[in-house]
Amino acid sequence: MSAAERPSTYADGIAEALGDALASDPSVFIMGEDVAAMEGIHGHMRGLAERFGAERVRDAPISEAGFIGAAAGAAAEGFRPVVELMTIDFFGVAMDQIYNHLAKLHYASAGERRAPVTIIASTGNPLRQGVTHAQTLHGTFAHLPGLKVVLPASPADAKGLLSSAIADDSPVVYLFHRALLPLRTLSGPDGDAVPAGPHAVPLGEAVVRRPGSDVTIVATSFMVSEALRAIPLLEAEGIDAEILDLRTLVPLDLEAILGSLSRTRRLLVLDEDYRSFGASGELIALVAERMHGELLAPPARIARADTPVPYSRVLEDAVAPTPQKLVEACGRLVEGRPGPTGVGLGTAK
Repeated sequence: MSAAERPSTYADGIAEALGDALASDPSVFIMGEDVAAMEGIHGHMRGLAERFGAERVRDAPISEAGFIGAAAGAAAEGFRPVVELMTIDFFGVAMDQIYNHLAKLHYASAGERRAPVTIIASTGNPLRQGVTHAQTLHGTFAHLPGLKVVLPASPADAKGLLSSAIADDSPVVYLFHRALLPLRTLSGPDGDAVPAGPHAVPLGEAVVRRPGSDVTIVATSFMVSEALRAIPLLEAEGIDAEILDLRTLVPLDLEAILGSLSRTRRLLVLDEDYRSFGASGELIALVAERMHGELLAPPARIARADTPVPYSRVLEDAVAPTPQKLVEACGRLVEGRPGPTGVGLGTAK
């Protein structure tokens, strides 16, 4: 059976990466809320507790500061823990352990110690759960030196990036999107299905999900799917968009962004995190510093509005990035270029 034919999902990719790591490295163990008895609340740890036992897959009390602190201590003594934070909204109660311990251990020890801890947490809001179970927040962690930030968009990357994160000697925040958990392929029958056997994707290597010539859309995680969903709408407007999946924010593949922009010379950043002081602004700043005067239009971004996530479906759609907003923004970027009917795109028809 080929990789594309395997009945595996994004969630299965996570479970397979964890199983491969536990099987190949005795220093790896998993710890967190509901990782053993419930096999992860999203089914992304299915079969691991039965296969590897209670010493390797450990349920923890509802004390994020406690078990992430324990993981930091274990890592300092040579273990390679994987910690389930459940949802990224809960990071605040463990931020001292994450930022003042994990992120700084290598620096504070003058390079003598490392903290190979992988923190995995769900992100996004497909179930419309309101203000405290609905955020993305990857920009918060990318802002903090010492942490790597991983955002898989496809089932294959859910497995491959997690394998690389666990093997990395730095602390890694691995954010999987709840809307992607049932996904089998990202872009068709041969597009990023979960491969059989061990699979690793290097951290810091972006990938072009769709080549194009008019505008570069830079995205991560679920926003890659949303950008791909917008392609028929863009094509109807005569816009040929290139979609670049960053895969990781830290390390950032800036060369891939600049390489894509050397072809399209128009940039749109699509980000599910909050708009202000976040990843979208940083990406635009990096491009502006290096390509001043080379772009055909000022860089643009679509991001979540600076407001707590509403519980109301209508209100959340109003403040969240959507394919329709993406199409409108791309139209403005290429305004003045003749469309298929000779009418300037982004203008009234």
